[in-house]
Amino acid sequence: MTESENIYEPLDPELPRIVDSEGEELYEHFRFVADKGQQLLRVDKFLVERLQNSSRNRVQQAAEAGCILVNGKSVKSNYRVKPFDVVQVVMDRPRYEFEIVAQDIPLDIVYEDEAVLVVNKPAGLVVHPGHGNYDGTLVNALAWHFKDNPDYDVTDPRMGLVHRIDKDTSGLLVVAKTPDAKTNLGRQFYNKTTRREYVAVVWGVPEPTSGTVDAPLGRNPKDRLQMAVLPQDDPNGKHAVTHYEVIESLGYASVIRCRLETGRTHQIRVHMKHIGHPLLNDSRYGGDEILRGERSAKYRQFVNNCFTLCPRQALHARTLGFTHPVTGEEMFFTAPVPPDMTSMIEKWRTYVSQ
Repeated sequence: MTESENIYEPLDPELPRIVDSEGEELYEHFRFVADKGQQLLRVDKFLVERLQNSSRNRVQQAAEAGCILVNGKSVKSNYRVKPFDVVQVVMDRPRYEFEIVAQDIPLDIVYEDEAVLVVNKPAGLVVHPGHGNYDGTLVNALAWHFKDNPDYDVTDPRMGLVHRIDKDTSGLLVVAKTPDAKTNLGRQFYNKTTRREYVAVVWGVPEPTSGTVDAPLGRNPKDRLQMAVLPQDDPNGKHAVTHYEVIESLGYASVIRCRLETGRTHQIRVHMKHIGHPLLNDSRYGGDEILRGERSAKYRQFVNNCFTLCPRQALHARTLGFTHPVTGEEMFFTAPVPPDMTSMIEKWRTYVSQ
């Protein structure tokens, strides 16, 4: 139920806000209120009677994954519903209120077998359909890829993307092709046993050149489209930890490696801004301004040329590791830094050398 770097565009403000025990955003798909005459009844039976095309086993799997809430709290399938209980079915993605159209969008598939698929997402591709992005997403591309697979239903929340990354972040994502695989992988993300490393280009050179940012994150109270570091005692703050290391100094900028211990919305982007080193060309967090360097027109033109080469925040999910949900094998994947970022890095190298 977690997501990498959070991973995804901000929530539609009109959607109900629900969080799980780890503080992750969830979406309500169904809600039922037991009437005053409700007899004590297991919640799995209660939901099977009310949900079309759903089996008791499927409801039990949802409960195991923490997707069944009663009065706002996660319950197991043997919970007994009583009068006036509010029963919700929640998921880690918005409910699709429209048909998912299969679209022939190229996929860079890094690995695929009967249980999982690992894809290298390009920058600019939205992960899930939602407010303002009803097609042209990674989910639409997956619908095309699996169109001849009768066992894969792109609308079934029991399978599909296990985590997400922002529209303008590139890199690796894992897709579960079966319900059991998604339950297993979701548990790994929840227990923080996966390995996720990113490459970023930031303004300045952090001091010390390696360290840890341990600062809670939450919605910016002044701007819902942004996340922000909140005070330690703020109940809206979610535990967030990022480990970073400078791997190349570029004078007024640097290339860093970030390892996620948690996965919060815009985590790396906000944490690096918090320590004074926003990602280059990150317009949401001020990185599209010239924050280090000279005042000359020539330097300003150089930076603008860099932003033209990489017209998005300079962030790439380079490595992903997890335990295979069927074989138990340790899986590890690497996606090379894409050309837009490498071109910008090379331009900075040339500038520094001169």
